[in-house]
Amino acid sequence: MGRREYLKAIYNRYHRSAAEQKGTILDEFCEVCSYNRKYAIRLLNGPPPGARPRPRRTRGPSYGRTVIQTLAQVWEAAGYPWSVRLRAMLPLWLPWLRQRLALTPELERQLRAISPRQIDRRLQSRKRVLRRRLYGRTKPGTLLKHHIPIKTDHWDVTQPGFTEIDLVSHSGECAEGEFAHSFNLTDIHTTWTETYAVLGKGETGILAGLEEMRRALPFALCGIDSDNGSEFLNHHLVRYCRTGHIQFTRGRPYKKDDNAHIEQKNWTHVRKLIGWDRYDSPAALGLLNDLYRSELRLMMNLFQPSVKLLRKERVGSRLRRAYDRPQTPLDRLRVCRGVDRAKVNALLRLRATTDPFELARIIEKKLDRIAALARHRGAEGRVTKQMA
Repeated sequence: MGRREYLKAIYNRYHRSAAEQKGTILDEFCEVCSYNRKYAIRLLNGPPPGARPRPRRTRGPSYGRTVIQTLAQVWEAAGYPWSVRLRAMLPLWLPWLRQRLALTPELERQLRAISPRQIDRRLQSRKRVLRRRLYGRTKPGTLLKHHIPIKTDHWDVTQPGFTEIDLVSHSGECAEGEFAHSFNLTDIHTTWTETYAVLGKGETGILAGLEEMRRALPFALCGIDSDNGSEFLNHHLVRYCRTGHIQFTRGRPYKKDDNAHIEQKNWTHVRKLIGWDRYDSPAALGLLNDLYRSELRLMMNLFQPSVKLLRKERVGSRLRRAYDRPQTPLDRLRVCRGVDRAKVNALLRLRATTDPFELARIIEKKLDRIAALARHRGAEGRVTKQMA
């Protein structure tokens, strides 16, 4: 008698027996068939031997091709945000989507109902993976290192104005000579971000860029936190902060987590769009600032929701993070106290009349013009200008 025949012979007797008798039958079954006890229990508690398994209930897709194609249009125009942010920005983009497409009430209902997990599954085939190298060009500054306090604790601010700053280099594969940098400033509380392009890392240019961004902020600049680069640790910036009553702190050397907020914006607001090419001409600098000070600033601060880390909890060997609901920097700013209410109201009116799809089109057009001015090292070792 084979193992399956033996299982058929004892299956009904096992299920009719009491608990004590079941243990005896199970011991006998394991000894005769040389089965592991857990495996034998699964066989005896499973379906009857030879019975046809119950077919699995299958459900068709809840969201059709039209829904996914419409969702993909918003996803591409917004710069491929992750699913939670994409889900949060849909209500903000829907009024402009209605002007471009014939949205039926059912299609709009499905767009509002789709979950972030479903977005991940349905857009998985469209996702792109970019592999790039990052070249760090930060030269440590030592002149005022002991005069600027180190901030190692986490930011816990409830008002806008306390910011982190950093530079993103556009040197390409060659760090020789003078080239452009993107000067980033991000607010900790609202995630509002300003960017300004400078040529070189001179103290005067950095100071001028900071003053330009300070005037554009819809709130007062109360504090800045930087890395240990010499472009920030200098007398010009220290004097500027003291005169303007601005708190100036720095992170620890070689500890990028101390400036985690600005490091994340360096990717989403600069590197992801501009890339790693070299830009070292006044024309390229002008185009970068034209992009940063107009369309890109509106897109990122008015139409792009972001999430903020609320707390971290250690569960065994894992670290569990809790985030707030995605909101745009402008939506966080509108409920804050101590902001320039006239500027905030003007930004709200501007958002109500600005088409984000048109912003995305202009941004792509300007990025093409900027890319045409990138300089690359040729095969002979010389630097040649890329033609459009």
